[in-house]
Amino acid sequence: MAKSKRKWPVIAGVVFIAVFIAALVYTSGGNNAYRCEVCVTFEGRTVCRNGGAPTKMEAERIASDTACTDLSSGMTSLLQCQNNAPRKVTWK
Repeated sequence: MAKSKRKWPVIAGVVFIAVFIAALVYTSGGNNAYRCEVCVTFEGRTVCRNGGAPTKMEAERIASDTACTDLSSGMTSLLQCQNNAPRKVTWK
């Protein structure tokens, strides 16, 4: 009787991990109707990153935010970078 009680948390954990991985694959997969590469220049450095989303504006914002994360250090410089217009946007 004690062994069967110990199996349920393990089974529940495995099911949770499987559902989590399936949700992750589903959300990162085919719902990216728009894909782009955005190049951002901040403090003399330029970085280009890709983004994908259901709308053009979201795809551009995601790529720009990712580039700014690589270019900045700290919240203040991140916000300053995000307020700059992208140097180049290439739609794929």
